[in-house]
Amino acid sequence: MSKLALAFAVTLIAFAANADELLYTEADFASVPKFDAHVHANRQGSEFLDIARKDGFELLSINVDYPDFPPLADQAKVAHALKALDPGRFHFATTFSMKGYGGKGWAAATIRHLDAEFARGALAVKVWKNIGMVERNAQGRLIMLDDPGFDPVMNHLAERHIPLIAHQGEPKNCWLPLDQMTTENDRSYFREHPEYHMYLHPEQPSLETILAARDRMIERHPDLAVDGAHMGSLEWDVDLLAKFLDAHPNAVVDLAARLTNVQYQSVRDHDKVRAFFIRYQDRLLYGTDLTDNPPSPQERAQNPPREEGGITAEADHFWRSDWRYLATTGSQRIDALNAEVKGLGLPKAVIDKIYWSNARREFHLRP
Repeated sequence: MSKLALAFAVTLIAFAANADELLYTEADFASVPKFDAHVHANRQGSEFLDIARKDGFELLSINVDYPDFPPLADQAKVAHALKALDPGRFHFATTFSMKGYGGKGWAAATIRHLDAEFARGALAVKVWKNIGMVERNAQGRLIMLDDPGFDPVMNHLAERHIPLIAHQGEPKNCWLPLDQMTTENDRSYFREHPEYHMYLHPEQPSLETILAARDRMIERHPDLAVDGAHMGSLEWDVDLLAKFLDAHPNAVVDLAARLTNVQYQSVRDHDKVRAFFIRYQDRLLYGTDLTDNPPSPQERAQNPPREEGGITAEADHFWRSDWRYLATTGSQRIDALNAEVKGLGLPKAVIDKIYWSNARREFHLRP
């Protein structure tokens, strides 16, 4: 081998070694600080905290006015108790009821309620898809998020620098028949929740109508920090999500319960999806939508679906699978897609932002 060829080979080996050092491995999973910015801890007990501690996660548990969840007061009690149990690891977001909306005093009462929860440690406020899809005014029209009645609450959040977590709309699959949906987890969810399957409800507004109302609200409140839950309901197209982020500098999005929709795209154009994550590395929050709900005869399908072994097995499985996809170049079978999916292999610096520092910045936690 010539000296030139030898030098070239040594350079390639060194480059490969340095490239490897820029990526985390599966073995790094538990040792890297991480933050799941979208879970629902609705049950008393330490199991969720125990597995979060073992796997290196802090949690943001989000209270939400969801019929399959316990009443809002019960969700708040659980959040307060778990916060007291491990205040450095467990965080929570509060919400408000739409009961009485439009009536005299609703906004003032809602602000008082939110301030009381902020005093207990709430870091953010959640608004759910019932706004835009379920709740109606006195005239029978659906209430959209840009309704002026919300303005006093949004102004108050902006003044207090409290982020709004907005889940408006549903996955694009929601407007498709079951046999045309792109992921099995969406298919199973909407099979179990036909009331939210918009393909079955053509009288309901389109996804575009719902998201346009959200975007008008964001534009009207430029000082309000907004976290678009579930990739801002633009999970099916990273190009559209990029346009949303470019148009709204006060917005970030979380990845909760939408990674399979991302993986569907990366199977078809891996480089494009990876480039999106790198370009918007400061605007993405890791989240799962993992739910620890008290069992009851009324309990229905969750997204992601339950696994045997309760929240401990479920959380460990999903966290490790997501880590393999985002942080490494390893492949794994994703049952929701019936496909082998190659990991994005995002650089360590990008992973540290998506999994840690972005959430801590967004929710005003210590550096």
